[in-house]
Amino acid sequence: MLKSIGATERWLFVVIALICLYLSIATDTFLTLVNLFDILNYSSVNIIFAAGLLVVLIAGGIDISFAVAASVVQYLVAITLAEWGGGNWAIGISLAILFGAALGSINAALIYHFRIISIVVTIATFNLFFGLLMFFTGGVSIYDLPSWLSRRVILFEYETAIGWAEITLPVLAMVFVVFATWLLLRRLSIGRQLFAMGDNPEGARRLGIRIGAMHYLAYGWLGACAGIAGLMQAHYAREIVPNALYGRELEVLAAVVLGGARLGGGRGTLLGAVLGLVLISITQNGLNLLGVSPYAFRMIVGAVILVAISLSSETIAGLKERLRDRRAGAEAAR
Repeated sequence: MLKSIGATERWLFVVIALICLYLSIATDTFLTLVNLFDILNYSSVNIIFAAGLLVVLIAGGIDISFAVAASVVQYLVAITLAEWGGGNWAIGISLAILFGAALGSINAALIYHFRIISIVVTIATFNLFFGLLMFFTGGVSIYDLPSWLSRRVILFEYETAIGWAEITLPVLAMVFVVFATWLLLRRLSIGRQLFAMGDNPEGARRLGIRIGAMHYLAYGWLGACAGIAGLMQAHYAREIVPNALYGRELEVLAAVVLGGARLGGGRGTLLGAVLGLVLISITQNGLNLLGVSPYAFRMIVGAVILVAISLSSETIAGLKERLRDRRAGAEAAR
């Protein structure tokens, strides 16, 4: 079984185990069921984001607008449900997927039809979505949610000496999204086409792969995942706050890249993305328990992205090429 796990994933397992060992010795509360279940509940939304972002990265793109898009979906779903008299879980999830996929398709259309670099497009839509959200809502939160959405669904609970340990609905949604993404990437031919496009877009086009459709699939999938994540966040928090998810995009991007997804496309695993997210979540939780400033966590996330980009195969290949050119120039000058 270990042979089927990549080197990055094995390395992450070791690092996570060492951090858990240290935190369990350094703090009294880390290795408690309440704290571990809190990490699981909190991480579920981010793992849903990560599954969608992994699909985009494998396809050769990047998206930093998904967390803001999830906030937009929260408001759209809440307003629509209020107009329709409340709705239920089936209607709410369907609307979240529909609105999320529509916002993701906007990114896909701009990237594919206008040939604009994905990072530029998603920086623009990040600001566009958030600006529109704040303009139309005035930054006002929504607390009057339908009862089925605001009533916390607890899948498992256990009373301990320091309180109740609970596993809530977002965990089940996370399992569903991760399984669906695994099916897409590993069991369907369309998933292999995403890998092919990310690895070599021109080669994929010559093989007859519909590049435009792949863009809509990748960004639409991330948008749908963002919609589900936004709905789960609203359910878990029992409120909708316009900037509640603001900033999650860097957290999730760092985790997915840390898990081995290549910034450039064609490579990445779900296990790596999940482990990357677990490592980030445990680090954040550990810093909180140790009383370290939350700004330290932001520094760590930034450093992870920098290191991941520096160690990417494209960067290393570029460095090797420049070294070869210098050696060739030095030999020619002799």
